[in-house]
Amino acid sequence: MNEQFHLGIIGGSGLYDFPSLSGKETRDIETPFGKPSSPIVTGSIKGRNIAFLARHGIGHIISPSEINYRANIYALKMLGVTQIVSVSACGSLREDYAPGQIVIPDQIFDHTHQRVRSFFGEGIVAHISAPSPFCPRLSQKLSFAFSKTDAVVHNGGTYITIEGPRFSTVAESNVYRSWGMSIIGMTACPEIFLAKEAEICYVTMAHVTDYDVWHHSEEHVSVEMVIRTLQQNTTSAQKAIANLIEDLDLDDECECHNCLKDSIMTRPDLISNKTKQNLGLIINKYL
Repeated sequence: MNEQFHLGIIGGSGLYDFPSLSGKETRDIETPFGKPSSPIVTGSIKGRNIAFLARHGIGHIISPSEINYRANIYALKMLGVTQIVSVSACGSLREDYAPGQIVIPDQIFDHTHQRVRSFFGEGIVAHISAPSPFCPRLSQKLSFAFSKTDAVVHNGGTYITIEGPRFSTVAESNVYRSWGMSIIGMTACPEIFLAKEAEICYVTMAHVTDYDVWHHSEEHVSVEMVIRTLQQNTTSAQKAIANLIEDLDLDDECECHNCLKDSIMTRPDLISNKTKQNLGLIINKYL
């Protein structure tokens, strides 16, 4: 593909399109891992090429456990995306992270158990390092972008990803709080680690919609509550992304773009031609 889309936006619950894109084009992409959740909508904002993907499909038809995370990330990689902003709904596990506010987490805890977590396997082994899973550089830029809006933003915190699709029990919620978790959601994993394997910077814009179920004086999480809060936050989210785009230096070098360096364990001559073809966009620079 001749065009390069430096910024990818993965819209979660409540953000299914991006109306401020100009020159919109819908792209139906096929990857070695199948089709992504939805056709990718491309366009530009302030002269910068953007690619938008609806994580749950058009009309929210895909459950968190059923999302083809590998196809989603690989499709964005095929478009030349080097940076991803993930938009997610989340529950708060802390009193000070209140509904209606935004969290830009810096750590993650994978508590899922049914999902394909890696591009690697079936004859090729790689072990990426992930002490700082979210891109610190892009997180800082997103925080600055929000400083120009009226949203209340918290920088830092640990996002625990649960399998879903149900919400937590009170017992589970209290355990997660005792572990020191800050927010809870269902989609960040394995998305974040696949982005890392694909050497794409990744940051989450987490919209706090509720206090999960642990807070005794607040209403327990419901779908209606999630949707209502996300609708209220949509304007500030879109303003922040527009601000971020303006601030991005598309030539920025980042250590995220070299995550696979020294991570592939398999001898190159033992990697099958099919695997080399399927993973070429990711591994060719190291073979």
